Amino acid sequence: MKKVEAIIRQEKLEELKAALDQSDLISGMTVSQVLGCGNQKGLKEFIRGQEVITTLLPKVNVRFVLADEKVNDVIELILSICRTDEVGDGKIFVYPLEEAIRIRTNERGEAAL
Repeated sequence: MKKVEAIIRQEKLEELKAALDQSDLISGMTVSQVLGCGNQKGLKEFIRGQEVITTLLPKVNVRFVLADEKVNDVIELILSICRTDEVGDGKIFVYPLEEAIRIRTNERGEAAL
C-alpha cells in the first residue's frame, strides 16, 4: 500500500474530484486547505496603494491511500488534471504505508481501504 499526497492549486480541486469519481482508482480521499511557498515565491499585490508581498500561498492538500498497482494511474490522472505548465502547479509525494486499519470493523491492509 502507498499514501499519495498531492499539493495542488485550489481551482483544480473540483476538476480532480470529478475525474477521480469517474475512475475506479480510489475509494476515498482527505482534503485540507494549506498555505505554502516554493519556487513561486509568493505574490506581489497592492492594497490601498501599499505594496504587499504574500509569501505563503493558499493550496489544497489531497491525500489518498491505495494499492501499489494503482499508484501510477492516480499520479497520471493528477498530472493530467492539475498541470498548467506554470510555476505553482504543486507537488506529488508518494510514501510507503505499513498498515491501514478500519476502526469500525478492525479490517486490516487493503481490506481496510
